[in-house]
Amino acid sequence: MKINILLFDKFETLDAFGPAEIFGKAQEFELDYFSVEGRTVTSSQNVSVITKPITEAKEDSAWLVPGGEGTRSLVHDEDFLLKLKQLAQKSKFCLSVCTGSALLAKCGALDGIRATSNKRAFEWVKTVSQKTLWIEKARWVVCEKFYTSSGISAGMDMALGFVSDTLGKNRATEIARRIEYVWNDNPEKDDFSVN
Repeated sequence: MKINILLFDKFETLDAFGPAEIFGKAQEFELDYFSVEGRTVTSSQNVSVITKPITEAKEDSAWLVPGGEGTRSLVHDEDFLLKLKQLAQKSKFCLSVCTGSALLAKCGALDGIRATSNKRAFEWVKTVSQKTLWIEKARWVVCEKFYTSSGISAGMDMALGFVSDTLGKNRATEIARRIEYVWNDNPEKDDFSVN
């Protein structure tokens, strides 16, 4: 399965590369990095990544949308949101980490979908769409083809959950051991929820 990671300036590094580390341990997944224009994109932590333009992506791919400081301006970028909605509609699966769910919600991809986001930014995230069914207490949420996670490191738990759902729980456990990561495999256990 192709897993495409959609990057933009001021994305949160671990949002993208935590899941990438996990997906990269499964030979069934092939990772690629895209941006709308196809250029060098720089994270909030000053990590630069050379990306391909989204026009080169296969339609039946899975997409991962990270969060980060850059989402605050992108929720007002109509061209970006239109392209994101098209990607989400054509995707096989669509995953988001942290405030990446705000982008998916704003473009309308999460209308009527249960979703979560970073709890420190949750009040802001809820304002971008009244049509998303926001779940306040969740490490990650699966609804139809959408996987949304809470803040930053929660994306790694969600990524392992995705591996478990698509390749089996033993495979997810094996990958967690291989990277010496303690997997919170219960999506409802959210120690960072304000509730």
